[in-house]
Amino acid sequence: MIQKIISGAQTGADRAGIDAAIESGVDYGGWLPRGRKAEDGIVPKKYTKLQEIIGGNYPERTKQNVIDSDGTVIFGYGKLTTGSALTRKLARQHNKPYLHIDLDIIKKPVPVIKDWIVEWDIKVLNIAGRKASKAPGIYDKVKDIIRQVLR
Repeated sequence: MIQKIISGAQTGADRAGIDAAIESGVDYGGWLPRGRKAEDGIVPKKYTKLQEIIGGNYPERTKQNVIDSDGTVIFGYGKLTTGSALTRKLARQHNKPYLHIDLDIIKKPVPVIKDWIVEWDIKVLNIAGRKASKAPGIYDKVKDIIRQVLR
């Protein structure tokens, strides 16, 4: 059973995971880039359990969230690119399980994610994936998926 959701709180998939955790009463956390940077400006202060990474930026934040989790789910459409590809690379480097949910292909992701969580005994789940500007609508889709996973 998931005890905590972490992410870097970028718009889109990351922030959807955090918001789903908050709405579901599940603990949350994670590392942010220096200055609480996100594509929509700064990550709002209402996310009190998120911490800025000292002396680091997006790649360092991504690395620490991978390390601090038991496993990572990466949401997107099609091939992993940019930050999502880096997340996968870091998970491999640190021998952390990851699951790529291609929302174009996997039409019922909730049972896939739940089975993966059980298989890997995931307690702290890192949520990663496309940001809102690159995948319109991903926030709502991921938030709904994670809420169902946490039920």
